[in-house]
Amino acid sequence: MVKRCVLVVGGCTIAVLVVVLVVFLVVVLCKKNNFKDTFIQDCERKTAEGHSTYCVKVWSAFEQAYVDHDPCQVPPQAYDHLLSIAPPLPKYNWTLFWSGTREVAHQMSGGCYQTLEDTMLGSVLDGKTWCGKQGSNETFDSGCPNWTQCVNNPVRSFWSRASAEFAAVACGDAAVLLNGSSDTPFDPHCTFGSIEVKNFTPGLMKSLTVVLVTKDNVGANCTDESLKNLQKEVKPGIKYICKEKTESELLTCKKNQDQSCVPCW
Repeated sequence: MVKRCVLVVGGCTIAVLVVVLVVFLVVVLCKKNNFKDTFIQDCERKTAEGHSTYCVKVWSAFEQAYVDHDPCQVPPQAYDHLLSIAPPLPKYNWTLFWSGTREVAHQMSGGCYQTLEDTMLGSVLDGKTWCGKQGSNETFDSGCPNWTQCVNNPVRSFWSRASAEFAAVACGDAAVLLNGSSDTPFDPHCTFGSIEVKNFTPGLMKSLTVVLVTKDNVGANCTDESLKNLQKEVKPGIKYICKEKTESELLTCKKNQDQSCVPCW
């Protein structure tokens, strides 16, 4: 009787372990495919092709950049092929950069203004985490290095490379929203200061309007020393303009903006 009970208990234990293992494998496999499926679905929603063939091609180029690589050894140029297939398409006169003003910039964008995060790849990957590992052909969305853990991590390198490309193709009159509440509205170490402003193309970009965003007119103004440094960084042939706007003025303008897309500064 005791032996039968032991056998029954042992059998139940094995059955439970098998169920747990199956559930674990299902979860892992679903998670593995979920990033890819979401990527392709989001790509299809943002692309004019409207079918999966193009987006599958984009996914293939994307994962080639980091799969089977040390997650701290993925340089920005690893995404060159991806950006040759899915480059950020410029929106003439409506390119919008930002630094320290992410929230208000994205409230302003869409419709008229276009930030990097409004481009196809930018919108697909905004807020996402991904990496690969040596010896694996999988994409992981956890256990990846964070932004500062190592310079050449897959996420940071993508945004660095995409930012450079977005800036290089910006055409017509562009603008950047800077944080007027900051001690240094133009930070040469941020993405805008270290990458984007250095990649502007005279001849394509006619002017750069710096919009200093403040709250209730409290904060820096266009005479700020850091903005003088920015003006020096802007390449000859690109007109430099600076304007001061409160956040409420910008959001009211955006709310009232019609199809004519009248600038809010």
